This record gives sequence, structure tokens and C-alpha cells, in this order.
Amino acid sequence: MESPTREQAGAARGAAVFRALDAEIDRFRRESGGSAPRVLDVGGGSGIWAVPLASAGCPVAVVDTSPNALATLARRAREADVTERITPLHGDVDTLADVAPPDGADLVLGHGLLEVVDRPGPVLAALAAAAAPGGAVSVLTVGRYGAFIGRVAGGRLAEARRLLADPDGRDGPEDRLQRRFDIAQLRELAVATGRLEVEVLQGDGTLEAWLAGPGAEGEQVGREEQDELDALASAVPALGEVAPRLHLLARRS
Repeated sequence: MESPTREQAGAARGAAVFRALDAEIDRFRRESGGSAPRVLDVGGGSGIWAVPLASAGCPVAVVDTSPNALATLARRAREADVTERITPLHGDVDTLADVAPPDGADLVLGHGLLEVVDRPGPVLAALAAAAAPGGAVSVLTVGRYGAFIGRVAGGRLAEARRLLADPDGRDGPEDRLQRRFDIAQLRELAVATGRLEVEVLQGDGTLEAWLAGPGAEGEQVGREEQDELDALASAVPALGEVAPRLHLLARRS
């Protein structure tokens, strides 16, 4: 899997997504008598999501094709003292069942996948198959309309026009992404698996187009307030639709 573009990475650890994942972990703990969910992170080799989840007590298996990414994961896990909770697996989403058993995870992450694969439908179906019945699938991908606003704000009007007109939301032949999504497309993909019931479909990083970056280290209170406002705005459909990233949390039926 290629290294993420700036657009993909962005503020990859958005407040809206972390709040949804925290809520899912809390739900699982309540229903299981205190146990942490088993997490499968597909394509998350560098540990951006896996290490915080392991720090929260979750056992996390990480599937990635990149040895370099898995090496970064190992380093981050050591630094956070969560090595024993993380299992690196060299593999690909196309052959996910070979390295991760079906029905084996309580929470499956596919963050940064759907915009780079050839066929997003089968990929989402594979993520759903890896989730245990009643488990959750979390998908984070790039939003079409947020990308459009970003191009316009940057004065790149020709790219913005191409991105809006292209059926896959690409800004030209040199675009490194295969596609960008809107909320309706993401919902349709989930429903088409025949296994997923959508529970959360929101924006992520909604305020990024209008606010400057995080403040100085001494302004942590302000940053927390900004994150809270961002999460609230991302949950509003009209605002979430224009976020740079879209987040789906669906339940395996």
C-alpha cells in the first residue's frame, strides 16, 4: 500500500472518529462485563490508530503489506509500552481471510483504504466478513465535497471543476487517489454488503477548511474546545458532507 498523500493523512486522527471509537469500546465493555474488544486494523501498519487503541486496553491485530510501515508500528508500540497487545500481520485486504479469520474481530478498522483500492465494494465486504456478528466496522475515507472546498480555497479552480465533474471525484489523470466519496455513496456501499447496518455516518475534520492549525502547546484547553466543536459539527449532516474525510461506523448483522 502506498504512503498516504497529505490529503489522506491530514489530521488523520480526527476528534469525531476517536469519539465514535471510544463510544464503541465503552459499549463493548458494558455488554461483555468489562472485556476490551478485539480489534483488526486493516492497512494501518504505521500504528496511528492501533497504538492508541492498544493503550486503551484493546488487543489489536494490524494487517499491512508494507514492511516499513510494520516496522514503524513496532517502534511506536515499544515507545507506548503496548507491544504485547499488538500483533503485526503481513498481508493484503484482497486476501484478508488468509491472515485474519472470518468473524474474528469485535471492531474492524479500514481507514484510508477505500480511496486507493481498485474495487471498494469487495473490500468493504471483506471487512464486514472479518467482523464478528454484532461487531462494528469503522471506515474512514476521503470526502469529495471537502476536497472541492479545499481546492477552491487554495485557488485551484481547474482542479476543483474536474473533481466535481468526475464520477469518481478525481481531479485529473495525475491524481493519486482512485476516488473520493460523498455520504450517499458510502452508505450505499455499506448496504450493498448485505451484512452491515449503518449506525454512524459523519464528517471528520469539518472545521479544517476554515480554522488555522492547532495552537501552541500552552493552548491545550483551546484545542480541546476546538476538537469538541469539530466533533459536533461533523455530526451535522449538512456540515459533515463537506468535511475533508467521511467516517462510517456500521454494525455486522
